Amino acid sequence: MEPVRYDDRQEIVSLRLQPAVSGKRRNLKKYLYAVLLLLPLLLFIIGFFVVPMLYILYLSFIDTEGPGGTNATYSISNYGRFFTDPYYLHSLWLTIKVSLYTVIVSLLLGYPVALTMAKCSPRVRGLLTLLVASPLLISIVVRNFGWYLLLLPNGTVNQLLIGLGITESPLKLLFSEAGVVIGLSNAYLPFMILSIATSLYNIDPSLEKAAAILGASPFRSFISITLPLSLPGIVSGMVLVFSMSMSAYVTPALMGGANVPMLPVVAYDQIINLLRWTYGSAVSYVLLGITLAIVTIFTRMMEKGRYREVFR
Repeated sequence: MEPVRYDDRQEIVSLRLQPAVSGKRRNLKKYLYAVLLLLPLLLFIIGFFVVPMLYILYLSFIDTEGPGGTNATYSISNYGRFFTDPYYLHSLWLTIKVSLYTVIVSLLLGYPVALTMAKCSPRVRGLLTLLVASPLLISIVVRNFGWYLLLLPNGTVNQLLIGLGITESPLKLLFSEAGVVIGLSNAYLPFMILSIATSLYNIDPSLEKAAAILGASPFRSFISITLPLSLPGIVSGMVLVFSMSMSAYVTPALMGGANVPMLPVVAYDQIINLLRWTYGSAVSYVLLGITLAIVTIFTRMMEKGRYREVFR
C-alpha cells in the first residue's frame, strides 16, 4: 500500500480561502440587512410613485375622441397636439419664464441672508436659521391668502406705494406674473438660503484672511474666493427653486388665475375640469421632461465650466 503524502501547499491554500469565503458571507449579510431595512421604503415608493407615474405615462399615449374613452387608439397624437398648439406652447414658455424670475429673485434675496448666517456667531446663526425655516411651518395656502390681501388694488402694498408717491395709481400685482413670482419666491426662498448657507459654512475662514494679508479688498476676496466656493450651494438652490416653481400649482392658481396659465394649472384643468385624462397626462409628462432637460443641461454646464473644480 502506497503511503499518503502530506502537501503543505494544500493547507496554505485552504487557509487563504477560508477568510475570503467568510468575508464574502459577511458582505452578503450586510447587503441583505440593507435591503431588508430599505424594503418598506422601496415598496412605498414603487406603490405610490413609480406605479402611478407609469400609469400616467401609459395614459399619455392613448388618444380618445371623447372624455368617455370611446375609440381609443395608441399614438403620440397628444404630444403632437401639445407642440402644435400656440396656447400650450405659450403656457410652457410662461412656466419657464416665471420659474426663472423666481430663481433670480430668490437668489438675490437669499444670498445676503446666507452670507450673514455664515459670518455671524453660532448663537445668532441658530436664531436666523429658525427665522428662515419658520415660514415652512405655515401652509402655503395660508401664506398665499396673506399675499392675496396685500397685493389687492386697495391692499397694503399699493396703498404704501401711492402714499410714498412712487406710483399715482394702483399697480396690477394680483393675477399677474409679478404676483406669481412674489408668491413663489416667498414660498421657496428658505430652500435657496439654506442651500447657499450650507456651502458657505464649509469655506475655510483662513482663505479670506490670507487674501486680506496679500492686499485683497473685501470685494475682491468675495469675488475671488467666497462666490466661487459657494457655487455648489447656489446651483443646488437654483435647481431646487426652479424645479419646485415649474411644478407649483397652488400659488399660480391663487395668485395668477386664468391670466397666468402655467402648465401645472393647465394639466389640472384638463384632468379635473375637462375630464381629458389622456391629454392632461401628456401635458404632465411634457412638463416633467422639459424640467429634467433644463436642470440636466444647467448642472452639466456648471460642472464643466470655469469653476468645475469646485464641484468635485
